Amino acid sequence: MIRILLAEPMNLLRGALAAALSLERDLDVVAVLEDLDQALGMARAVPPDVAVVNIALLAGDGPATIGRLVAEQPGCATLVLAGPDEPALLHRAFDLRVDGVVGTRAAPCELVRDIRRLARGERVIDAALAVATVSAPRSPLSPRELTVLSVAASGVPSAEVAAALHLSAGTVRNYISTILRKTGARNRLEAVRLAEVGGWFR
Repeated sequence: MIRILLAEPMNLLRGALAAALSLERDLDVVAVLEDLDQALGMARAVPPDVAVVNIALLAGDGPATIGRLVAEQPGCATLVLAGPDEPALLHRAFDLRVDGVVGTRAAPCELVRDIRRLARGERVIDAALAVATVSAPRSPLSPRELTVLSVAASGVPSAEVAAALHLSAGTVRNYISTILRKTGARNRLEAVRLAEVGGWFR
């Protein structure tokens, strides 16, 4: 039996995936989670062969949790479910060297096939998602610069951005100047649009 840990934030999709996978005689869904908070504990209790994780869970502390899961469960392959409109998180998934990336539009039979391939030690990468990742530019901004830009995105003056981030107005102006230079944007609004299109704010 191939033991599966499923982490999917959307209730309806999580239930549908768990039900579809459970229909297969050689698949055993041993854990069904809405986030990664309990993933390590569940994996220690019943070591999975494949962890199926929605890419949305790679935001925030998700990569660190996946890294620990891989370190603690070297026999567990990681399969990420993703859409093409999440370039920043796709970059993050490939940086983590996950074992598989599958499109959310894949048919259930394709997902089952890919899980079996991963359990055999193969790697599975959706070609369309790989192309979307390569064609999407990475963020040239540091985490702190992204924080400044995200606050500035509301259009408030630099003084209000500075107050919100407990910085001096001059420091904020320096950050904005650096952001414009790194992105090639002509103004804050254009920099914000570049960040939103590229998914850099995640």
